Amino acid sequence: MMPAAPPRDRAALALAALLVLLAVASFATLDLQWSAFFAPEAAASTAEFLAGFAPPELAPAFLLRTLQATLETLAMSALGTLIAAGCGLALALPGAGRFGRLARVPTRIVLNVLRSIPELVWAALLLVAAGLGPLAGTLALAAHTSGVLGRLFADALENAPPQPEQALRTNGAGALAAFFYATLPLTLPQMLSYTLYRWENNIRAAAVLGVVGAGGLGQMLKYHLSLFQMPSAATAILATLLLVALVDALSFAVRRWLTR
Repeated sequence: MMPAAPPRDRAALALAALLVLLAVASFATLDLQWSAFFAPEAAASTAEFLAGFAPPELAPAFLLRTLQATLETLAMSALGTLIAAGCGLALALPGAGRFGRLARVPTRIVLNVLRSIPELVWAALLLVAAGLGPLAGTLALAAHTSGVLGRLFADALENAPPQPEQALRTNGAGALAAFFYATLPLTLPQMLSYTLYRWENNIRAAAVLGVVGAGGLGQMLKYHLSLFQMPSAATAILATLLLVALVDALSFAVRRWLTR
């Protein structure tokens, strides 16, 4: 007789079966026009549309404007991530139960709300208060990323081994000193890695926020696409790709250095 599967394995199999059933139901209920997508007319229209982007606009004056928009996007993502790291750490402390269980639940709810609202929605809301421009985009990135980093930081603090902090408390150290000298150094590399990864994501998000007028390359891209100025839009797209690649490489190098 075959031994019965452990409860955890049965739960994993049930979850996998549920996901497969959900995927099958999704294909059955959605009206996916695969024949139209792969039709020769669709391929010809796509090729004609993409051909309009070549060659990209390379006039010196336009390249200077693109550089300014690129730096604005970079500044938006960096400042938004920095604000979010500070706010996330401040929310992570009560979210990890550092101030008692009564503070943990409402803080976790706040973190859930912050990260559940996408950056684009935050930007649309903040445009009313901050107006058009990079301020609304920066605050939108900070609001959403605070929820993400706060949750990740809180989980890192909760999963940190308690023995080093307990040893310092046993030897007479205060709660704050024990946290800063024991738990925080253990979790800081992981927190920095999370922050750098979110910075990579915010570069892409900052480019998208221009759709609602939040400045940077996204606003430039939306403007030229709305006027069907495809060569100018192609230059903005190439600048976005280059910026993302540079930040990804820098972030990867720093994370690798932190994990040595």
